[in-house]
Amino acid sequence: MSNRNFCLILAGGIGKRLWPVSRSSKPKQFLDLCGTGRTLLQQTYDRVSQFVDADKIYISTNVQYLPLVYEQLPQVDDMHILEEPLRRGTLASVTWGMAMIRKIEPEARVLVTPADQLILREDVFAKDMLEGLDFVGNTGNMLVMGIKATRPETGYGYIQKSDVGHENDIYRVKTFSEKPAPEFARMFVQDGGFLWNTGLQVFRADTFLNTVLDLQSDYQVGLPRMLEQAESDDPKLVPEVFQILPNLSLAVGVLEKANNVYVKECTFGWADMGTWASLYEDLPADESGNVVMNSKAYLYECSNNIISLPKDRIAVVKGLDDYVIAEEGEILMICPRGDAATMRRMHTDTKFK
Repeated sequence: MSNRNFCLILAGGIGKRLWPVSRSSKPKQFLDLCGTGRTLLQQTYDRVSQFVDADKIYISTNVQYLPLVYEQLPQVDDMHILEEPLRRGTLASVTWGMAMIRKIEPEARVLVTPADQLILREDVFAKDMLEGLDFVGNTGNMLVMGIKATRPETGYGYIQKSDVGHENDIYRVKTFSEKPAPEFARMFVQDGGFLWNTGLQVFRADTFLNTVLDLQSDYQVGLPRMLEQAESDDPKLVPEVFQILPNLSLAVGVLEKANNVYVKECTFGWADMGTWASLYEDLPADESGNVVMNSKAYLYECSNNIISLPKDRIAVVKGLDDYVIAEEGEILMICPRGDAATMRRMHTDTKFK
C-alpha cells in the first residue's frame, strides 16, 4: 500500500430521510440495516482498510456520536477520530480532516467517503479507488466518483461528464446538478452523459486546502486557525473555528466552483442508503417486488413494499402496494413509498428524536 494513501470517513450525519429507523440518537451509519452483522460504519472501515493502511484512516463525526464510534471501531486510534463540535456541513468536516492529515503528509492522497453506503463489488471498488488516488497524486486535480445513471432518480445528485475521456474512464466535469426535478432527471438519463454522484471524492491534501482558501473567503480566517490547531500539542482539542464557519456542503462550497474537477465513471455497484425510495430500488426484492430488510413478515396480496422491523417484531400484512412499513422504538410508520413529503411531515409532527 502507498504510504501517501489516506482515507477520511464522514460519519456525522443524522440520516433523517430514513426515519424512523434512523434516529438522531443513533443514525443509519451506526446501524446494521442489511443483517450482515456489521454496521454501515464498520462495513465502510472494513472496505477501505483493504487498500489503505489502518494508521492512515480517519473518522470525522459529530461530538454527539463519539461514544458510538469508539464502541463500533475500538481498533481506531483516538487521535484519528475527529470530533465536529457543531454541524457546519461537509466542507467544514473535510477541511478539518485534511488539516489533520496534512500535518502527517502534506502531499497525502485522500479518499473521502460517506459512512452510509452499500458497495456491491468491493474488489472493483478497491481498484477504482486506487486508480483515483494515483490520478490525484500525479495531477493535483480533484476527483469525484460517478456511477452510470440507470433510472430518473430525483433523490440523487448528477454529474455531467465531458465528451473526451482520459485513462481509466476519467473525464473533466462539465456540471453538477443536485436532486433535480423529475423531468430533468429523465432528460439526464436519456442523454447518457450524466452520472450519479456517489459522494466519494479523492483529493490531495495540500491542493485541496489551497483551493478552499482561493474559493471561500469565509475560510481565510478559519482555515489558518485549523492548521494551527492541527500543529498544536493537543490537536484533539475541538477547533473553536467551527463557530465562525458557514454551513456549506463540499459540493456547493468547492466542487461546483473549482475548474480542476474530474469524474471517474465507476462500475463497483453502489446503493445510496439515504431514502426509503432509493433503498427499495437498490435492494433485492421477492417475486412480488417486496423488499424485506432483515425482518420477518407474512405478506398476502402485497407488492412493491419495503419493510424494516426490529428483530422481535413480525409483520402480517394484506393488500398493500407501494408502501413503507418501518418501526423503531416507539414509532411505527406506514406510508406510501413515493410520498417523501408526507414522511417529512410525519417526522416533524412526531418531534424526531
